[in-house]
Order: sequence, then C-alpha cells, then structure tokens
Amino acid sequence: MWAILKSLLTQLAIWKLLLKSLGSLAWLVPLAFILKAIGLPLLILLAVLALPLLLLLFVIGLPIILVIVMGGALLSLTMVVLSIGVAALKIAIPVALIWFVLRWFFKSRDDQPPMTSPPPAAA
Repeated sequence: MWAILKSLLTQLAIWKLLLKSLGSLAWLVPLAFILKAIGLPLLILLAVLALPLLLLLFVIGLPIILVIVMGGALLSLTMVVLSIGVAALKIAIPVALIWFVLRWFFKSRDDQPPMTSPPPAAA
C-alpha cells in the first residue's frame, strides 16, 4: 500500500516538474511562429534562386560532389546577401521614416507664401 502511494506521489512530482520546465519555455512559442513565418519564405527564395544554377552545373557535367559544394556555396552567398539587405533595411527604414516626418513637419511651414500687403489702389 505504501509502495503504491509512494510511486504515485513520485509520478505526480515528476509530472509537476516536467510541466513547470515546459511551462517556462512557453515564451519561445511565439518566437518559433515568427521564425517559421519568415524562415520558410526565405528558404523558398533561396531554393528558387539556386535551383537553376544547380541544374546548369548538372547539365555541364560536373561531378555530383562538386555540384553539391558549388550549390552550397551559392546558397550561402545568397543568404549572406539577404542578411546584409535585411540589416540595411533595419537601419534604413527608421532613418527614412524620421526623414519624411521631419520634412513633412518643416515643409508645412515653409510652403506658405510670405504675407505681403496688397498693392496700393491707383487713384
């Protein structure tokens, strides 16, 4: 009887520990969805860009291992270019937004014609 109670209590403790540890990782779920939403289109883009080049290398008649190595190099080069572009956009978009807002703010004052008095009436 005591052995059954003891085993049930240990199983309950293990389940509690497991749920607590998995519950602390719950903040990663939205991050995983964001990475999935961004990563899959990025992989599709890389595949679309690299597939014609890989087929061209196969048609030329290069050895398969060389084609795979060249395909990997081309994919990595494309990924580097894309990551540099994303990093540049992270800097350029806020700068452009600030520039447009400031230009709009100061343009609204400068575009008004200067106030002049009307010409005197001819007598």
